[in-house]
Amino acid sequence: MASFEVPRQLCHGMKTTCTSSPTGIGKSTLIDTLFNTNFEDQESSHFCPHVKLKAQTYEFQESNVRLKLTIVNTVGFGDQINKEESYQPIVDYIDAQFEAYLQEELKIKRSLFIYHDSCIHVCLYFLSPTGHSLKTLDLLTMKNLDSKVNIILVIAKADTVSKTELQKFKIKLMSELVSNGVQIYQFLTDDDTVARINCAMNGQLPFAVVGSMDEVKVGNKMVEARQYPWGVVQVGNENHCDFVKLREMLICTNMEDLREQTHARHYELYRCCKLEEMGFSDVGSENKPVSLQETYEAKRHEFHGERQRKEEEIKQMFVQRVKEKEAILKEAERELQAKFEHLKRIHQEERIKLKEKKKLLDEEIIAFSKKKATCEIFQNQSFMATGSNLRKDKDCKNSNYIENKNGLCNDISLCEKGFLYPV
Repeated sequence: MASFEVPRQLCHGMKTTCTSSPTGIGKSTLIDTLFNTNFEDQESSHFCPHVKLKAQTYEFQESNVRLKLTIVNTVGFGDQINKEESYQPIVDYIDAQFEAYLQEELKIKRSLFIYHDSCIHVCLYFLSPTGHSLKTLDLLTMKNLDSKVNIILVIAKADTVSKTELQKFKIKLMSELVSNGVQIYQFLTDDDTVARINCAMNGQLPFAVVGSMDEVKVGNKMVEARQYPWGVVQVGNENHCDFVKLREMLICTNMEDLREQTHARHYELYRCCKLEEMGFSDVGSENKPVSLQETYEAKRHEFHGERQRKEEEIKQMFVQRVKEKEAILKEAERELQAKFEHLKRIHQEERIKLKEKKKLLDEEIIAFSKKKATCEIFQNQSFMATGSNLRKDKDCKNSNYIENKNGLCNDISLCEKGFLYPV
């Protein structure tokens, strides 16, 4: 941890910092210098197709002060050919943290005391010292971020330009921010204990800084500095850069205010927008404050009426569909009954016809039986008569044969026919 005084109220505090700038501008080096720690962040490529946000959390402790720091790095910001939507992943990430906090607040059993607050408390927006004004990407990004996060402008690599040019560049930047309606974070001036120094520091914005973890011997002591052939730029020397001012304002003086501003201003704005989307509002129809309980009761009453109306509509629709179904079923039943009656009538007619045919058949059977009996009697009589004649013929033949033997008649057939009679 850096060897500077940290306010006692920041014990067990949490802070989330977002760094936004093009790759290679020196934000990782500055963060290392700011907290006097080597975070061992890997170098980012200049060829990322999209902007990615990488969050890393660290814990610091010095004496009785413990600080949990989360650094969110915007990897690949400004490296694409089409930079129109480069800011959108940053906006989405900030909104996602607000949404997570809102969902925790809306729970029936909330545990905000132990909840890890991942909201972004400050955005260090690094600007390149080259150029004469803000780039379009910078204006567009800050315009979309100023209502969601506390923005602190930082001019990186301030040792690459002269003090005169740097001062003119600062004035130009602040003028462009005002003319374009971009609101950056202003240090708190309401608190008498810090009002004087904060008011003075607001006039120094944006801070022009130099970062370095290298130690160079200056006089009789080792200091963090950048060694050049023509001299040494000391990081902690206020005559060389604004690093000390940035560190004091960011970590020592205004850390708690950054957290309060995040929740009281930016998160509340997000929460109000979300609640309005859900139908809740902090003001009534006459722009008068409305409590959440009143809004809840009004919405509950409105929902209850809407539910009853929907239930009545569903009930009427159900009754109508039942009636339509009953009419269809009755029509089908009527058709089936008519078909049944038709088939029943045909069956009865067929049954009568069958009875008549059966009666005729029975009569024919009786007549046939009578004829059969008569025929059988006649056949029996004929058979008996035939048998009697056969016996007579046989007897006649036998007698003729005997007479023929006695010479009375030679032609038996003539005798049989009655032409010859025995003498």
